[in-house]
Amino acid sequence: MDGGSGLNILYANTLELLELDRSRLRGDASPFHGIVPRKHTRPLGCIDLTVCFGTPSNYYKEVLTFEVVGFKGTYHAILGCPCYAKFMAIPNYTYLKLKMLGPNGIITVGSSYEHAYDCDIECVKYAEALVEAETLITSLDQFSSEAPDSKRHAGMFEPAEAVELIPVDPSCSSDQMLRVNVTLDSK
Repeated sequence: MDGGSGLNILYANTLELLELDRSRLRGDASPFHGIVPRKHTRPLGCIDLTVCFGTPSNYYKEVLTFEVVGFKGTYHAILGCPCYAKFMAIPNYTYLKLKMLGPNGIITVGSSYEHAYDCDIECVKYAEALVEAETLITSLDQFSSEAPDSKRHAGMFEPAEAVELIPVDPSCSSDQMLRVNVTLDSK
């Protein structure tokens, strides 16, 4: 449950667990922010799925549109405001309950505090790992830009000032040349 989210999100591995083919995805998904810290995310696509809450004697089902993301998450899906609006559901974060009206009374969906705590801890660790990976990638990019040219080797000499090319043997048409600093005295 994420009442602050304007999207319903489904992870690609959940799509595979449901044995749904990725060919069912529509490509009309727009990028969004907030799922991966400090990064925008481009979904793989959108998919419409029937979601059902309740018991066989008292259930409510609707078709929801999910943005499918291609990275690992700590949950199977995130139900946001579009879900609550469609089901006219009321979340209570204190009691970890989601309530909605069914055809035969109120449907209550709940979780345990232990499960919610474990998911939060896993989510924080995952977010920290992403931030560390981003920092490492930035460091590696910086080191690679500072690395010496691969065509040069340690013994190569590059003059700091302008040079003049002078043939080693002026009487021979050899390509061997000397590099002499132009500011040197003629002696």
